[in-house]
Order: sequence, then C-alpha cells, then structure tokens
Amino acid sequence: MVTGTPHETAPAPAERLPGSAEPREPGTAPPDGDTRLEAELRRLAGSVPDPELPVLTLAELGVVRGARLLGPGRAEVTLTPTYTGCPAIETMTADIERVLHEHGIPDVSVVRVLSPAWSTDDISAEGRRKLAESGIAPPRPHRANDPSGPLPLTLSVRCPHCGSTETELLSRFSSTACKALRRCVSCREPFDHFKEL
Repeated sequence: MVTGTPHETAPAPAERLPGSAEPREPGTAPPDGDTRLEAELRRLAGSVPDPELPVLTLAELGVVRGARLLGPGRAEVTLTPTYTGCPAIETMTADIERVLHEHGIPDVSVVRVLSPAWSTDDISAEGRRKLAESGIAPPRPHRANDPSGPLPLTLSVRCPHCGSTETELLSRFSSTACKALRRCVSCREPFDHFKEL
C-alpha cells in the first residue's frame, strides 16, 4: 500500500532493476528473465498514487496498460487517461518516470494510448473498497463480472457513510471533473461520487 502525498513512493527494493541485456523489436515476446522484469516494471509504475485521488494507485485506477523493456536501461510504459483532457496525465507521466528512474531505469518513455478507452469498470475491487473507505462513493459497474452479461440497472448511489441508497445530487461536478457532489437523505452527510464512465 502506498501512503503519503502523491509524490511519495514506496521504499525502494533492495535490488535495483538492471534492465534487459538485449534490445528487442516491438511486438516480440520477452525472454523469461525479461518477463519477470517487465512484471516488476508494471508493478512499480502501478504503485504510483493517482495525483487527484491519492488514496488510489494507478494500478487500482486501472490506467497502467503495460510495461516493457526496450533494451539495457530502457523501458516503455503504456498509460490510458481516464478521459482525453484529463489534467492529471502530465503528473502521472512524471511520477512514473521518477519512480522507474529511482529503480535503475534511466531511459523511460510513457506512451499514452486512447484505445481501448478507460472505463470506471477498470477500477479494481481494492480500488473501489478504498474509495468507499475514504468517503467517496465508488462508481456503479456498467457490466457485471461477465462483460457479456446483462447491464445492472442500478440508479441509486449508496452513501459511503451509512450505506443508504436514499441520496440526492447536489452538483454534477465536485473537486475534480470525474466526481459529483451528493448528499445522503438519511444521514444528511455530503459525499463525493466517482461518476461512471
């Protein structure tokens, strides 16, 4: 779990990542040792806290799409913004670069990919739990666990304080464009709701 301000990271592991011994062409499968390193690269990139919602990591938000070694000391991370004009994307990019530099990868490239588009369904179960625990109602799922299954027809937003579904919209926008401001009719507490996309 990453804690602290959005610019703090988890302590560095005892070993620094050495990078790949051999460069490889895009689209080719990594050697076995590189697979382990790429999993570690993705883990490190995903451990970065979201700058607007630091209770979530980028992995929990579901925006880190991949990480690969391009050669000795060279890595590429693919990142999908929550929406095209997301103002936090520059900070996310800089934080990913900084974390990987700190772990021995001097040449880091963060590539933005827009397809497939990010959806609030990409937020992990742990991310949804953390949102609710911090007083933010998580987005309602667009699809059930089975993407081919029926869409849930839930119109109510559950209060993260008391659990009531009797809530009302106060403002379509809150502290960030991805959240709305709501109030619980039962406990009268206002709360943010992470809007569904």
